[in-house]
Amino acid sequence: MEAAISAIASDLTSRFMSFLIKKYTVTTVKDDKIKRMNELLLRVHAVVEEADGRCITNPKMLTQFKMLAEIMYRGYYMLDTINYKPPNDEEVRRLSIMSVSLKCSRTIFGTPRNPAIDNELETALNNLEAAISNMNEFVVMLVGCERMCRRPYDTYLYTGNFMFARHAEKQQIINILLQNPCHHSAPLVLPIIGGCRVGKKALISHVCNDKRIRSYFSFILYISGDSMGRIEYAKLKKETSLIVCEYFTDIDEDDWINFYSTISQMTAGGSKVVIISRIENLARFGTVKVVRLNSLSKEVYNYLFKKLAFGSIDEKEDPKMASVANDLAVVLGGSLITANVIADLLRRNHDVHFWLHILQRIEGMVKNNLSKYGEHPKDIIEKEQPVDATRFVSSYPTRLHIMPPRVERDDLPNIGMPTIFFGDLIAGSVAIPNGDFEIVTCKSRIPPYTKYVSSGTSFVDDKNGFKTMRKCRSSS
Repeated sequence: MEAAISAIASDLTSRFMSFLIKKYTVTTVKDDKIKRMNELLLRVHAVVEEADGRCITNPKMLTQFKMLAEIMYRGYYMLDTINYKPPNDEEVRRLSIMSVSLKCSRTIFGTPRNPAIDNELETALNNLEAAISNMNEFVVMLVGCERMCRRPYDTYLYTGNFMFARHAEKQQIINILLQNPCHHSAPLVLPIIGGCRVGKKALISHVCNDKRIRSYFSFILYISGDSMGRIEYAKLKKETSLIVCEYFTDIDEDDWINFYSTISQMTAGGSKVVIISRIENLARFGTVKVVRLNSLSKEVYNYLFKKLAFGSIDEKEDPKMASVANDLAVVLGGSLITANVIADLLRRNHDVHFWLHILQRIEGMVKNNLSKYGEHPKDIIEKEQPVDATRFVSSYPTRLHIMPPRVERDDLPNIGMPTIFFGDLIAGSVAIPNGDFEIVTCKSRIPPYTKYVSSGTSFVDDKNGFKTMRKCRSSS
């Protein structure tokens, strides 16, 4: 009997030791892969950062640069997925109570083995290794590209005005605009087509402020397509001009022919026309290949949001807050304007309880709109319809709806309506005015001084209130 028990115990001990060895081996292999990925990311990031400061005129190099950057952002996103495990609801609830120790907040390390994550890690690692093995020629050619002077002013522009990760597109547009056609040829027409609030105007603004563009064009004119027929042609000069036209609706073929003919006659050779619009059909007027501006990928958006939220602080110093930032980046759904506002709030209050408070408020608002309208607030805004922001209101039964933001000059006088800031609304640190009021979403801190302003309406949850807002929603 004792011999049988001893044999069973020996067998169990042997199996347990085999399990521990296997688990240790798997963990060691995974840790080695993560270490290898960090080393590769460092090398790729150095090349991407160097390329971002160079004037690249070769289209194939621009394509390779963009692919290299995308692989880098996917690598960082993969590491975040491994390092920062999201909390469960109970942990979030406990962390929101100030008396609970931060030790109960989140499980950061010790992520359980997940075959899907392991496969994604292997794929990301292989992509990085392939990118590095193929970038030798790119680096050699990069040395021959002119280095651009990047001042602190420009550095702020690249993040504050959402030029982040748009270097390839910017350089592509500059290369097209600097083409030197025949002196008597008609103006080249470049369409820039992109979705709602993806940074089309910010991109072309940076292009127009580039010293090479300023040197090439004697005159730059911005016009709205809606006033195309009433353009003050007296402003046009017989000089090499750049005409930037923004269109919110499609235009008639004859109207375009008349406009283009006038521009051709009243500007000098080498002039160019840039079309900015969301409307795909306007690409038909282009004389060169259209430049398409898409929303940032989730990997790039996640990286941008955390850089804005942490500022000069290394996110690795506080993995709990990095995990909250990851969750916020997902909940925000890719909105650049909201990312800038939320990140500014977080950067000024570096406290994990406050960050979770913001996450819970944003998440509640998103879930409310998904439940009522079946759409994320970002998608609702893109359709120019009001968002239900009642979750930002603490006094029941008051409800709050917010219209999509519009751009205004910062020096315009106040029309007499109460005004609050969007960041204060999200943080819950301001009283909501009754009835109609204005919400300043964000303001430019550098020239040109503009601001995003939304119209808000608070009302009591009754039949008349719902009727009013339904009418507003359908008419918008």
